[in-house]
Amino acid sequence: MPACRYEDNFGEAYQQQLPALGEAMVAILRHFGADCVYGVGGDFAANLIAAFDSKLDVLPSSNEMHAAFCACAGAEITGIGVCLTTYTVGSLPCMSAAALAKTESLPVIFLSGAPGEAEVHRNAIHHTVHPSGAWCADYDAALRAFAGLGIRAERLQGARHPGQPNVAAYHFYELVRHAWLKREPVFIEVPRDLVFTKTQALALPANCNEQLNSPMLFSGAPVIATTIAEKLQQAQAPLIYVGEQVKLNSALRQQIQTLCQRHHIPYATSWFAKGLFDDYDPLCLGGYNGIFTAAERRRYIESAVDYVLDIGTSIFTQDTGHAFQTGTHRIEQIENRTVVKSTLAREQDLLTLIEQVLYLLPATYNAPALQSTASSQSTAPVELAEQAPLEFNNLAAVLNSLQASDERAYIYVPEVGNSFFASCGLQTRASQLGRSWLTNPWYAAMGTSLPYARVASERVQAMQASDRVVLLTGDGGFHFQLNELIHFQKQQLPLIIVYMRNNIFELGKSGDGPIYHCSDAEFDVQMLVRAYGGTAYSCATVGEFRRHFQQAVNRYHGITLLEVPCRSGSEFQSPEIRLLNLFIRSRNGDADAIKQWAMLGSPQHAQ
Repeated sequence: MPACRYEDNFGEAYQQQLPALGEAMVAILRHFGADCVYGVGGDFAANLIAAFDSKLDVLPSSNEMHAAFCACAGAEITGIGVCLTTYTVGSLPCMSAAALAKTESLPVIFLSGAPGEAEVHRNAIHHTVHPSGAWCADYDAALRAFAGLGIRAERLQGARHPGQPNVAAYHFYELVRHAWLKREPVFIEVPRDLVFTKTQALALPANCNEQLNSPMLFSGAPVIATTIAEKLQQAQAPLIYVGEQVKLNSALRQQIQTLCQRHHIPYATSWFAKGLFDDYDPLCLGGYNGIFTAAERRRYIESAVDYVLDIGTSIFTQDTGHAFQTGTHRIEQIENRTVVKSTLAREQDLLTLIEQVLYLLPATYNAPALQSTASSQSTAPVELAEQAPLEFNNLAAVLNSLQASDERAYIYVPEVGNSFFASCGLQTRASQLGRSWLTNPWYAAMGTSLPYARVASERVQAMQASDRVVLLTGDGGFHFQLNELIHFQKQQLPLIIVYMRNNIFELGKSGDGPIYHCSDAEFDVQMLVRAYGGTAYSCATVGEFRRHFQQAVNRYHGITLLEVPCRSGSEFQSPEIRLLNLFIRSRNGDADAIKQWAMLGSPQHAQ
């Protein structure tokens, strides 16, 4: 007896209310907050593009890697990112961004079109990773590659019985829910013959936050909150130290801000949490990272603070966020310290804990006033002579002076390299976007700054916000990605590019071989930017830079590039790079560096 169709099994009315898989995928992505997809078209992705078109913003990128980096930026800014590519030849170039998303805890949905289930057989398909002399066809190369990064990687499946509609939509929902809850990427292959196939209907919760309604599994929060409240009230110089687990949770960030403002408690962040708060708030001490911290802030934190509430720093010690293991990250040596780290999805335990601390602290409690000029020193602009040459060593000071006199927030997007380290000295205002410093400090993938800046600019433009996106890059990092400029031109996105030019890869340079030479003196970057519809200027001095930058921040569309000729040599580097290079030389046995480091790294030097 032949098996019945599912419409015969459950009735025509049931069959008619079933959505196609593509429709269900759109509803699920929107449910979790995704309204745009970055990608590159391809044959196996064509049905997905057709299903998404007009229901989501399906935005092109110049290549698959940039599409994936844009999705990472979307996850940073909006809480979820989506990338769409074709089978293997499109998905495998996303591996670097997938590693970034895994490392930085970003919920990115990597979608790949795949051969239809009816196409998978002994013949090799043209996108298959398959040499002509192979004995068998391999359809799972991309799945294994993403799984090798520790990422959940699965292919959706169709109906396995004619009397039962498939559950591909539910499978997709489970994967997206996993990414959203766990804050980690997933990789999903979608056979192209399933996209317009009917799938079981889902009754989605009213909103994605209902996913968090399961009971808390850990007890003891009231006891911890009581301890924290008591220690705060007993301290003469308390400090709240905020780490990277707070980065993607705007509600937790707001709770911490409320705690600090209501009770006048000073706060600082790790380098990984830079740009979350307003450095111009009198209570904000900016970023702390041992010897790499400005002198007054370092002195106050290491010498005056007598209690630290450490919220959401990394579970594992990481060299970048712990002063590169130089032994100068003294917060960890303050004995009177409470360390709380999230162990539940989306930091629900930290939200509950801070809420209870707020409840327990008396309304009359105010922390004692700051006992130093640490806060005012951190935001006081350094004025430089107009004719002074502009270099990496004074770039942060000039930008801080410009930001101090401008109520609009600059959203800094530094490229990996010297620009990243120079940006650590920047002071940021609270932005309408919610983030004022966008980069990947732990994974440090070169080539991300333009895709990140693109997504930030799109959001600023959509919000009609006054924030200004400022990309900081060297010539080496810029060459990795400049083809993404076409999308700034097409969308008339506002962007200021500070292009620090010395024609070499300076960071990590240990010789004069050709591998360190990333550009050529004859390359005309200004002509290139003008070809993309932008404007460009040379800025050799502080005065020239200030004048052209101030013109650029008043231009709300299009690209402005400020080319800054830089000299090589340690005296022209930012303080952070000079310190890091000195430390590296000392570790490599350089006698002079060992002596200098011993003096700089001593506790006495911080006093």
